[in-house]
Amino acid sequence: MFTGIITDVGRVRAVERQGDTRFTVETVFAMETVPIGASIANNGVCLTVVEKGPGWFAVQASAETLSKTTLGGWAEGTRINLERALKVGDELGGHIVSGHVDGVATVVEVRADGESKRFTFEAPATLAKYIASKGSVALDGVSLTVNEVDGARFGVNIIPHTQDATTFGALKAGDRVNLEIDMLARYVARLAGQE
Repeated sequence: MFTGIITDVGRVRAVERQGDTRFTVETVFAMETVPIGASIANNGVCLTVVEKGPGWFAVQASAETLSKTTLGGWAEGTRINLERALKVGDELGGHIVSGHVDGVATVVEVRADGESKRFTFEAPATLAKYIASKGSVALDGVSLTVNEVDGARFGVNIIPHTQDATTFGALKAGDRVNLEIDMLARYVARLAGQE
């Protein structure tokens, strides 16, 4: 489990495509405190550390993961949002994020809104019903509050700190992001018989 509060922007150092795809990621995390088998959210995707060294770790992604996320487009140099798994007793600053990405949303528009940036995203039609105004979503692993919803499109506001501390400062129209809907919305819909 994660909170959606990004603690490092890492960089893909290497991509090896043979069977499963292996990504080597550079990070500022103190890797001596991260055990093999630990979970790290990589742009919101929960992946298992399979190898590590000072300033880097390696993860593997299956074909299923590549088909449901943006990871298939990663290359050497890609910047990614990183978050270590939540520990009991940690502050829950964002919202409960599982790291199980539901689909991919597309940036439709980015415009200035004071010092912030206002983003409009389009979600897959099958996921749009789970996104509510003033509800939560995780986009590329970042916990965000939804400002408004219009069909499959929804808006979020990104403050300067979030632009600097995540990959959102470089996003532009046409870019794709990993989307995880709020876990509570998923279960409420299931209990209501809508899923």
